[in-house]
Amino acid sequence: MLNDKRREAIEIMRECNLLVSRTLAEVAAIIEPGVTTLELDRIAEKFIIDNGAEPGFKGYNGFPKTLCTSVNSQVVHGIPSDYVLKEGEIVSIDCGVRMRGYYGDTAYTFAVGEIDTRVAELLRTTYESLYRGIEQAVAGKRVGDIGYAVQLHAESAGFSVVREMVGHGIGENLHEDPEVPNYGKRGRGSLLKEGMVICIEPMINLGGRTIVQEADGWTIRTRDNKPSAHYELPVVVSKGSADILSTFEYIEEVLLTKNNGLPWQNRKP
Repeated sequence: MLNDKRREAIEIMRECNLLVSRTLAEVAAIIEPGVTTLELDRIAEKFIIDNGAEPGFKGYNGFPKTLCTSVNSQVVHGIPSDYVLKEGEIVSIDCGVRMRGYYGDTAYTFAVGEIDTRVAELLRTTYESLYRGIEQAVAGKRVGDIGYAVQLHAESAGFSVVREMVGHGIGENLHEDPEVPNYGKRGRGSLLKEGMVICIEPMINLGGRTIVQEADGWTIRTRDNKPSAHYELPVVVSKGSADILSTFEYIEEVLLTKNNGLPWQNRKP
């Protein structure tokens, strides 16, 4: 049974995370060939501040921007810049906010125009893997159950799972215990307890699972330079089923209107 203080904290985190989703929807509206990742960052930062929150990533361990914008083979932590998005690319956007002493954190991979069929399958499988993991975020299970579900779904489709980058707990700090790997064995790892808030965030590669860090000291990309996808949602571990603190609905309302479909539906013949 959660006490009143914990329930209050969870509702503040829900507000934070819904603001992150609304921010990503603002960004979704302008993603197209010819837009720079720096412009996406400017839109996001203004929206967050206008809504009474702080960018959660900017300044965190020295990270210089509001968003992480990771293009094609970049897995996570790409730094917004003058890079111009091109037709057929994908861009994973990770966003965090801080408000009333708590953090929110959500990520989504967007298609830039029409994308290759196999890349669309990568996006769909990574998205589905996230929800396979969320199904396991139940009190009494273990983080290994989450990782096993994500890994099984991704590898069954012929993709690979990044090992070095993982999900995490979240609350008054952006990153808290426990770590939530996207691979594992059922019944292993930290026990999931009612009221824990964790971010589940599969990072799935089209090619091999090996990653390298670029010279900027932040950006992580695939060693073979093949595309990678990333989706993330925060959930409260609960009895029976997880309570998802955020939503992709705001983002997908924009995408459905703008593109007449979701990224993995927007395929080349």
